[in-house]
Parts: sequence; structure tokens; C-alpha cells
Amino acid sequence: MTATSPTASGRSRATGTAGNADNLQGLRDGSGLLMAAALRRLDEEVPWYRELPAEDRSYVGLVAQSGITAFVSWYADPLAPPHGVSEIFAAAPPELTRSISLQNTLQLVRIVVEVVESHSDQLAAPGGERDLREAVLRYSREVAFSAAEVYARAAEVRGAWDARLEALVVDALVRGDGDDSLRSRVSALGWGGRGSTLVIAGTTTASLDEVRTAELRRATRRAAGDALVGIHGDRLVLVLGGEGDLQAAAASLLPRFGPGPVVIGPTVAGLEEAGRSAQAALAGLRAAPAWPQAPRPVLADDLLPERVLTGDTTARRTLVTQAYRPLAEATGSVLETLSAYLGTGRSLEAAARTLYVHPNTVRYRLRKVSEITGWDPLDARESFVLQIALALGQLAALPR
Repeated sequence: MTATSPTASGRSRATGTAGNADNLQGLRDGSGLLMAAALRRLDEEVPWYRELPAEDRSYVGLVAQSGITAFVSWYADPLAPPHGVSEIFAAAPPELTRSISLQNTLQLVRIVVEVVESHSDQLAAPGGERDLREAVLRYSREVAFSAAEVYARAAEVRGAWDARLEALVVDALVRGDGDDSLRSRVSALGWGGRGSTLVIAGTTTASLDEVRTAELRRATRRAAGDALVGIHGDRLVLVLGGEGDLQAAAASLLPRFGPGPVVIGPTVAGLEEAGRSAQAALAGLRAAPAWPQAPRPVLADDLLPERVLTGDTTARRTLVTQAYRPLAEATGSVLETLSAYLGTGRSLEAAARTLYVHPNTVRYRLRKVSEITGWDPLDARESFVLQIALALGQLAALPR
């Protein structure tokens, strides 16, 4: 059997004979040639490499050179495990994995491999060409697997970091902390900042493990242009943003919540005001059990009377501002008529007798109440809202 047969070739790789030593010397002498050829191909064939900043391009060059050097070192001792991508990337900063993707890295590895393979006839000793090509293929496979592992670990770390950062942002919104750092934090999470914002709150499902949490984040991001997910014990808080119908997006996420009420906060202009929506949604969530017939989801502003009962000063102020005060400032005795109507058991005839007017006059004035406040006294639920607003306004009018 000749020295160039597959069996002899495999034996020479295992024992490190003169043929292998000649190939190794050729690789060492030609490493500069390989490096120049690799960079030339990157510049000619790879658009993402040309678009990188000069500093990142220089780091990619160091990585390519490190890959060639690592292959030469491994070829000298083929029984040793090949250098992984982490060792090859050691010359570059960790931030380079953010500038180039796994696909880019594998393309870089492939080009370096092809360069070495295309120059194997030129660098290998006579009869050692096949041995060198087989070594290149084996090494490239090991490096490709290593690259996938490095990027998988990096993605896992980034995912864990993003989840912690997201939790901090949502927690800040719930507390009403809208400092200057909030915008930079949400930008790091990919928040675009276009359109309006609202917050939806409810309970979590009983089995919200890591897999289901990741799926929840994906579903939330599909529902709205911008989305943040916060899990606070048994509470689930979602922050939605974008230019579409955010209330419809919130309603589409209803199956993602656990049992019990789901409350949608008011739509606000942007993330800077999201704290107001979050506080209203959470206040509504605390108060929702007081209205068992509430729809699901329910708007936080539809729970204003129940929120007042829990001590929510914002709800108290809203009812006085939007209902009592406009009625007190209106002409035509609308406030007096509403008080008489509510005080006589919501009877048009009894209110008319109390006011010494015709029932049609009472009916006309109550329509004016609806036009002024947006709440209809003839509707059972909305008349309750108006009755709470009337009581709050009368208490606020008392001398201190």
C-alpha cells in the first residue's frame, strides 16, 4: 500500500510522521498568505463586513487570523480537542457578538475554511493534500458546533438580562417612577415609542413557568407594536404601545390571564404617562370584586365608584371633576333635578312632584345630565356612578 492511501494517511495523522510535519511547516509559512486571502474575500463577498465600523472590521480580522492560527496549532497536535469559538473570539471584545450574528459568524468560518482548502494544494507537501483537506473539514465542523453553542449561551444570557430589565421597567411604571432613565431602558428592550400606551392588569395563570412566560411575551408582542410584560406574584401587568387599537389588542390577550377580573387602564399619550394608566388598572383590579357583574375585561374608568370605596383619591377626584362640578356649574337646575330623581328612588313622577314640575321636564333635564357628564341617569349602573359623584361633590362642598 502506498503512502498516500487513506489508511496510510490516517496512520500518519495519528502518529505525526514527516508528511504531517511538512504540511504543518507549509501552513506556518503560508499563514500570512491565508490571512490576506481571507480578508480579501470578506471585503469582496460579504456585505455585512463592509458595513461594519472600522473598529469592528479590525476585530473581525483578528478573529479570522485567530481562526487560522488555531487551526495550525490544532494540526500540530490532531489528538487535542480543536479550539472553540470562545478561544477564537478571545482577541475581540464580547460586544462583537452583538454586531455580528450567528449566521455571520458561520459565514466567516466558512470563508476561512474555503480559503485554507483552496490553498491546500499550494501549502501541503506532495502527497499530503488530501490529509490537509480532511483536517480542514473536521476542524470547521467542530468550530461551527462551538459557534452555535457560544451564541446559544449569549442569547440565553441576553434573554435573562432582558427579562430582569423588563421587570424593573414595569415595576417602575407601577410605582409611578418616570425618571429620565426610563426611556433608555425601554429602548434597550426594543420599545419603539410610536403611538399611545395603555396598561392591562389581571391575575396570572396557575402554571406560568419559563416556557409559558416566553410564549406570553411573544403573544403580547404580536398583539401590539410595543409590549412589556411584568409578573408581580399572582398579578400580571402588560404594557401595550403603538398606533393601532390598543383596547382591542388588550382584549385579544384575555385568554393569557388567569381567572378573575381583567382591568384595562386608560389610554395615555406615551410611555411617560404609562404610570397613570398602570395605577388606574391596578386600582381597578383591587376594586373589581365590588362589582361582580362587571364585564371581562373592564375599563378602569368604569370602576370609579368601586375605586372610591377602596380609597382611590384619583377616582374620587375624577368623579368630582367630570360629573359633579360640570353639573353644579350648569344652568337649568340639572343638579337639583338629578338629586331629586336619585333621592326619590329614580322615579320621574316622584321627582316631578318634589320639584313641582312636569315629568317631561324632569326627563328633559336628565337628558341634559347625560349630555354634560356622559353618564345616563336612566341607566341603572350609570345612575349609581352619578349618585356616588353627587355624594362626593356634596361632601367636598362642605366647609372645612
